[in-house]
Amino acid sequence: MPKTIPIIITNDKILVKEKDSDKFVIYSADGIIDEPNIPFYHQFAKKISESQFYFKDFMRKLYGKKVNKYVLAIIVPDDTSALEQIFIKEFFLHSDTCKAVAQTTMAQILTKDYARYISVSRSHRNIILQYIDGGEILAQKLYDTDSYDASQIIEDAKRIHIDVEYSEVPIFINNFNMNMDDFSDKGYVVSTKELLDKIANVHIEKE
Repeated sequence: MPKTIPIIITNDKILVKEKDSDKFVIYSADGIIDEPNIPFYHQFAKKISESQFYFKDFMRKLYGKKVNKYVLAIIVPDDTSALEQIFIKEFFLHSDTCKAVAQTTMAQILTKDYARYISVSRSHRNIILQYIDGGEILAQKLYDTDSYDASQIIEDAKRIHIDVEYSEVPIFINNFNMNMDDFSDKGYVVSTKELLDKIANVHIEKE
C-alpha cells in the first residue's frame, strides 16, 4: 500500500504533515490576495504551472525526490463544491508530487466513534450543516456567515434528514478554525488539536 501524506486545505492556507512527525507545516504561496467569499486556491489557476512548480519544490524539501510515490490525502472545507474538488484533485495530481490523490471533507472525519452524526462548521463563505452516515454526506444545508441564527441551525439539524427526525444523533462542532464560539454549547466541540491528531493518521480511499 502506498504511503499517504495528509494535506489540509483550510480557509486561508495549506497545511502539510511533516515526514517524520505528526506536526503540520504551512505551505505559503506567493502573491495570494485575500478575496471575499473566494477560496484562496482559486488564484492558483492564474499561474497554474508556476504554482505547481513551487508546490513541488516545497514537497521535495519535505519528503525528498521520491515524493511522487506517495498518495496525497487531501482534507477540504465542508462547503467545497464539486467543481472545486475537481480543480484541487487536478492541481495536485499534475504537480508531480504524488501517484494519486484521495479527497474528503473535514466533516467526514470528525469522529470514528459514531457512524451517524451531525456536523456544523464554518468557512469564509458559509456555516455548513451536514448529516453524515457511514462516512457519506446524506444531507447538507448552507447559511450565510453574515446572517445566521445558531439556535435555528441546531433546530434545523433535527430535521435535516428523515433518519434524524426519529432518532437522537450526536452533534459535532468543528472548531478547527477557532471561529465557532456561537455554537460552543450546541454540541461536542472538536478542537484544532483533536482534528490535527485525527488527520495526521487519516487513511482515505484514493479516487
